[in-house]
Amino acid sequence: MSAPTAIRASLNVVVAGSTSAAGRAVVKSLAAQGARIAAVDVNEAGVRALAQEYQEVTPYVCNLADPAEVDTLARTVRADVGPVDGLIHLVGGWRGGDGITGQQDQDWDVLHTSVLTTLRNTSRAFYEDLESSDKGRLAIVSSVTAQKPTAGGAAYSAIKAASEAWVLGVADGFHQSQTGNKAEPVGQKSAAVVFVVKALVDDAMREAAPHRAFPGYTDVQELAEHVTALFDADAGSLNGTRQHLI
Repeated sequence: MSAPTAIRASLNVVVAGSTSAAGRAVVKSLAAQGARIAAVDVNEAGVRALAQEYQEVTPYVCNLADPAEVDTLARTVRADVGPVDGLIHLVGGWRGGDGITGQQDQDWDVLHTSVLTTLRNTSRAFYEDLESSDKGRLAIVSSVTAQKPTAGGAAYSAIKAASEAWVLGVADGFHQSQTGNKAEPVGQKSAAVVFVVKALVDDAMREAAPHRAFPGYTDVQELAEHVTALFDADAGSLNGTRQHLI
């Protein structure tokens, strides 16, 4: 994907999981291009710090696993900044186990809630905004293990694969309402995308392990550049794609 050009200042983008290293990098990149950002997280201090650092950011504290809270969030964001053009879902986590029999129910529940449930809730709450926008974009970060799981990471890989399937379902919804609309087809303007990585790395991780090479890892800054570039890329070429950042 080519480097991003300037984004129209009218774009409103929700960054879910905005206080993570990836979230902060995405917020910084989008803010630099003039987008208005709804920074969402359970970390109140974190989102307020982002709002103090970037005038383009409005902070929101929300439990994205709670459908009612997410619906309220969507209404509040629309009232504060207007209809949403982008949803960048960076909520997640990793849990592993000792082989198949070592996959714990508690870990499955945590992964299902933090990764898949939050994606399902947010994408449903903002779906009509993204579908109506001239540059509607939904993006998640997935893992190569969704297609090539290990026994120890079976639960994590299964949840990531399910998340990819959900995003591709959203992509089909966008297609059916736009270029695939048999009654009144229109040009594709909305796109749902999966970014695939081995793992993410940031400066703090490198400083904590200076002798580690992190082979095949994707820097959060690179991810942020690709996220920002989504809004200038052709929706028809993007929609329903899995883009490897390795």
